Amino acid sequence: MKLKKIILITVLLIFGKITAQQDSTKVYKKRVLETTEIDFLTSYYVQDGNNASVTGGIGKEYLTDFTPTIVVSIPLNADDVLTIDAGISTYTSASSSNGNPFDVTGASANDDDDDDDDDDKMAIVPKDVIGSPWVASSGASSQDTWGSVSIDYSHSSDNRNTIWNVDASFATEYDYSSIGFGGGVTQLFNEKNTSVGVSAKVYLDAWRPIYPTELKAFTDTNGNLNDGFFKGVTILDQNGIASSNWHPIDGFGLIKDKSRNSYSASFSFSQIVSKNAQLSLFIDMVKQQGWLANPLQRVYFGDVPNYYIGNSASIPNYSSPNNKDVFQLADDIERLPDSRFKIPMGVRFNYFINENIALRTYYRYYFDDWGITAHTANLEVPIKLYDKFTLYPSLRYYNQTQADYFAPFEQNVSTSTYYTSDYDLSKFSAIQYGFGISYTDIFTKLHISRFGLKNIDLKYANYKRNTGLKANIISFGMKFILK
Repeated sequence: MKLKKIILITVLLIFGKITAQQDSTKVYKKRVLETTEIDFLTSYYVQDGNNASVTGGIGKEYLTDFTPTIVVSIPLNADDVLTIDAGISTYTSASSSNGNPFDVTGASANDDDDDDDDDDKMAIVPKDVIGSPWVASSGASSQDTWGSVSIDYSHSSDNRNTIWNVDASFATEYDYSSIGFGGGVTQLFNEKNTSVGVSAKVYLDAWRPIYPTELKAFTDTNGNLNDGFFKGVTILDQNGIASSNWHPIDGFGLIKDKSRNSYSASFSFSQIVSKNAQLSLFIDMVKQQGWLANPLQRVYFGDVPNYYIGNSASIPNYSSPNNKDVFQLADDIERLPDSRFKIPMGVRFNYFINENIALRTYYRYYFDDWGITAHTANLEVPIKLYDKFTLYPSLRYYNQTQADYFAPFEQNVSTSTYYTSDYDLSKFSAIQYGFGISYTDIFTKLHISRFGLKNIDLKYANYKRNTGLKANIISFGMKFILK
């Protein structure tokens, strides 16, 4: 009997110790995210160039874009985090406004700010219908707002060596909407010095296509140039003589398959090489299917006659920025294959020179089955000043070959199956210089109500392509934590 009591007491002590250890683990397990974090992010982007794709590869590319975003990360418990990302992007665009360029309020009829005789030479056009690829129209597509929201749920295992997530998103703009979902898992090994991650995403997009005005009007009237938009409008041939022979390419029609779906799979590997160095590798595989061209982007062929609306005296100088009052009627919209397979792969290498200076390097190689190959190289050098301020000078270089289906203005041919004059698919190289400054206060001494300011980031970048496109972007962000 005494022996039984000893055994019973021993078992109870062991069980109690195990239970206490488990309870201790639950109590003292470090939380993945200690408290709610809120990021306020915004950027302002402005660009200009002379290769607008909406007007067939020539014309002003002036665009401004303002993008405010809020990201809220909420710890649901010690292991799970819910992240909500919502933002808008509101833009004004000289190029996209010329989906409908035939707007007297957007062209030179209200822009008589010179002393030459061009206005005296202007032929009287019924309804004053004029336009130019070099003048912004006041059409509906000149500005718009894109909005998106995404939700991500992530879970970390007790030992923090396994992290999985699922996400969903929705985005909409005036001419398309998108639904996305995906997920992934990351596994850490070797005392968290090694990590491997895999993920997959699906985006299901639907076009609400907007077409160039003259092409949509042609289909609306079944090719009747004396009805609808064309009623009372004089169409001119290359010699400035009135003509009724214009028509889009034979067989032109509005798009029927309005879907554009994307499927991607990603693999990543990261290794802490030493106390000062970290190496990361990644590869993505992306498959796109559906209508992959932009129905608002015109194409002009070099093997068909040209026709215009506007001032006949400006036809010889059509491709010059001095042209303010004549517009060439499109031959077609851009046509591209209904599938595309893309593979980007790259490497990151970060090296900490000392506690104040680090090197962040990045290289990516890209290729697809449309004929594009591209190289990207990026260098950033964070320099820590004092305890709270860090400077971020950076340099990025990019170059690519052109797609198989690209040709400049009036260099595509009508016998081709696919064609575009979008300079994003042309051969070009680009360089970007950047500079940023960051303020970090891990103790969040500055408070706004119950929120402590954790960090502030301000960055500027200047971007230039050898095609003439130039852009500047300023981005600003603040992170707050709930106290």
